[in-house]
Amino acid sequence: MKRRLVILATASALALAACGSPQDAAAPQGGKVSVGLVYSQTGALASYGKQYIDGFKAGLAYATNGTNKVGDRTIELLESDDAGDPAKAVSAVKDLVGKGVKVIAGSTGSGVALQVAPLAAQNKVLFVSGPAATDGLTGVNRYTFRSGRQSYQDVLAAKSFIAAPAGKKVLVFTQDTAFGKANEAAVTAVIGGAGATVTSLEVPASATDFTPFASQVLKAKPDLLFVAWAGTTASAMWQALEQQNVLAGTLVVTGLDQKASYPTFGKAGDSVSFLSHHFAGATDNAVAKAAAAAIPSGLDLFTPDGFNAAQMIVHALQAGDDVEKMIAALEGWSFDGIKGAMTIRKEDHALLQPMFQVKLVGGAPQLVKALNPDEVAPPVAAMKS
Repeated sequence: MKRRLVILATASALALAACGSPQDAAAPQGGKVSVGLVYSQTGALASYGKQYIDGFKAGLAYATNGTNKVGDRTIELLESDDAGDPAKAVSAVKDLVGKGVKVIAGSTGSGVALQVAPLAAQNKVLFVSGPAATDGLTGVNRYTFRSGRQSYQDVLAAKSFIAAPAGKKVLVFTQDTAFGKANEAAVTAVIGGAGATVTSLEVPASATDFTPFASQVLKAKPDLLFVAWAGTTASAMWQALEQQNVLAGTLVVTGLDQKASYPTFGKAGDSVSFLSHHFAGATDNAVAKAAAAAIPSGLDLFTPDGFNAAQMIVHALQAGDDVEKMIAALEGWSFDGIKGAMTIRKEDHALLQPMFQVKLVGGAPQLVKALNPDEVAPPVAAMKS
C-alpha cells in the first residue's frame, strides 16, 4: 500500500490592566519604566498566553539579575487580556500608548499581532510580538519585532523530514485564520517551491465537528497532508483524522504542541515523527536551567517566547528611552535564549533560532535532532515601513 506523508504543524498571543499616570508610564519620572503586555489570558489560546507570561516574568528576572530594574528604574508591567480578539487588543494598546507607554509586548494570536503592528508604526512605539506565528509580521515595519518563531520556520522544519517533495500532492489542512493562512503561504513557498502541488482545506475557526473535513481529506488522497492547528480543538481534530482512517498506512510527521496535548496521540504517538518549536528538555543550557528553576509548572511550548521577549526588552531599554535607539540596539543583536543561540536579523527583524525533530517515547518527548538556525532561516523580507 502506498504510504502518504502526513505533516501536522502546531500553532502557534496578547494582554494588560493599565494603571498609573501618564507621567509614571513615560519612563524616567518616578524611577520606573512601564511595559505593556497585551496577550491572551482567556479564550482559545489562554494556555499559550499562560506559558508566555510565565516565561516573560522568568526572563525579566534573569535579564535583570533578579532586580527587575534597568539602571535605577523599576520595570512596571501593565497587563491586559485581549482574549484573542484583535479589537480588544487594539483598544488596550491605544490605551497604553495614550498613557505614554513606549514598549508593547504580547500577541499570542496572529490575527491580533497583525492589527497591533500597524499601531506600533503609527505611534512610533516598540512592539515585540509573542507566539503569533504569521510570516506577515517579519518586515512589516521598523517598530515590530518578534520573540517567537514564524510559520516559515515551522515549514522548513517539516521539510527536513521530506526526501523528495517534487511531484507530490500536498494538502494544507488548517483553520481559516491568519495563522492558518500564514502556514498555507509558507507551505506553498517552501514545499511548493520544491516542486510539489499545494492545495488547501480551510476549516472555520468555530468548527467543533471535524468528521466532514476529515472525510474530504481522505477523498483528496494527498501524498502529503500538512495540518496547521492552534487552540483547544486540536484534540478533536486529531481524533477525527484518526477515526476517518486518514492516518492509516501513512508516514506521519506532526508538529509537537504543548505538553498537555501529548496524551491525545495515545499509542500512535510512539510511531510519529514530530517537528518542534520547543519542549521541556529540548536544550540543557544555562538559560534553560535558569528558566526551569524559576517556573514551578516547568517549561512548555511557548515559554521561550516570553523569556526571549523579556531579554529583548531589557536590552532595548538599556539603550535609553528613545525608541529609535531601542530599535538600533535590537537589530542584529545575538543572545543566548532557552532554545540556544538567537539572532535578530537586522534586515527584517526575523528571529533566527533552532528548531527540533522529536519523537514521543511512552508519551514523553525525546530530542532526535536540533536544526541549527541557518537550516530553518526564512528568506529575507523587504522592510515595508
